[in-house]
Amino acid sequence: MRTILDAMSFASDLRTCIASVLGTDVPEAGGDALLFYRQWLGERNLGLVPIADAASFAWPGYWVARMGERAVLMYGSPSGPVDAAFAGQPVDEGWLVAPLDLHLGIDRPYGTTAGAGTVEAILVAPDAEAPLVRVESANAVAGHGLEGDRYGAGRGTFGGGVGYELTLVAAESLADAGVGWEEARRNVVTSGIDLNALAGQRFRVGSVECIGRRLAEPCAHLERLTRPGIMRPLVHKAGLRADILTGGSIKLGDAVTVSEWTSTS
Repeated sequence: MRTILDAMSFASDLRTCIASVLGTDVPEAGGDALLFYRQWLGERNLGLVPIADAASFAWPGYWVARMGERAVLMYGSPSGPVDAAFAGQPVDEGWLVAPLDLHLGIDRPYGTTAGAGTVEAILVAPDAEAPLVRVESANAVAGHGLEGDRYGAGRGTFGGGVGYELTLVAAESLADAGVGWEEARRNVVTSGIDLNALAGQRFRVGSVECIGRRLAEPCAHLERLTRPGIMRPLVHKAGLRADILTGGSIKLGDAVTVSEWTSTS
């Protein structure tokens, strides 16, 4: 059984490995290290991709292996540990840091300006997979989500880590894709603002302060609940996952504005 000390060692190792791969500072993990770094990398157009057969994986660049309760930086074809102290130890699993979209960079990959927008609709569902219902206002609770919504009540299909408290999507993107507002299964429909550029940024919806975590990319679950073929036109256009920093009421017609621009690098 993994101990707290084991988890702390793995988290520290993983942080060091990812920093070496990226050549930049990396924050300490909060909670589950793998989940935290997957979500942190997601803000930067990067993913932590599982390797199917890590023990025999050969890659000339850096990748990360788990050996027991340690995360170890690997490289080379055939691959071996950068730290010779781990040479010959069995590899249990591994991950490759890879771009989500090769056409985008990692420093502000989704844009440098967002503009300002307006709340066109607020939608909540009481339980996972329940139909979304439009409301004129909703109370946003910091650290939880919207009152009356499945994620605010801890009953969402997904969860854990950051980015599950509030979802937003642009009305313009849904119109272009021919997708209805309820079909998109996002909490807030906006107009006039580039939501993608808010990944990693603080912004306000009315008086409620939020932080954008990563794009809310379409998934097979969304397609199952709607119709086949809905995923493709929504790639990079399905909205934003965010967390609520300061609670309050969100109302129809509220302004959506950037609080302060920061670098994600």
